[in-house]
Amino acid sequence: MAQVLAPYGVQGWIRIRSFSGAPDALLAYGHWWLRPKGADGWREVVRLGGRMHSGSVVALLEGVATREAVLALRGAEIGVPRAAMPPLERDEIYWADLVGLDVVNREGVALGQVVAVQEYGAHPVMRVAPGLGDARSERLIPFVAAHVDEVDVPARRIVVDWQADD
Repeated sequence: MAQVLAPYGVQGWIRIRSFSGAPDALLAYGHWWLRPKGADGWREVVRLGGRMHSGSVVALLEGVATREAVLALRGAEIGVPRAAMPPLERDEIYWADLVGLDVVNREGVALGQVVAVQEYGAHPVMRVAPGLGDARSERLIPFVAAHVDEVDVPARRIVVDWQADD
């Protein structure tokens, strides 16, 4: 749902980049899960405070009381349990559900697998990694209707209007 960006002040507050369409949505949850950059496991933390400030979320977490402690968390992912999330409306999808799906173009050429979905300002972008043994580099494909024809989560497949050599 979000990522730790940097310290906010000197008393352990963190500045957060939210990946939600409503950045303040994260403030509705009193318990967050943190996964430090490069780590496999998540740990639960209690949010002691939080608010919007200059277009981003700032928050105070239990056990994080200094600027140095926040610096150690830079790049950490922030999430909430799936059961705590609101139900999806028709034609909505959580970005986390895209991770691991195979991506093919209209011609049926396999482009790789979604390894992340990130917000880069104008719209979300899927990071698509090639399959094992494929020498091609990772692709960045905008997650917009102009490029995404179909998302079939049960079939674990996304069809895109994207050329194999792009």
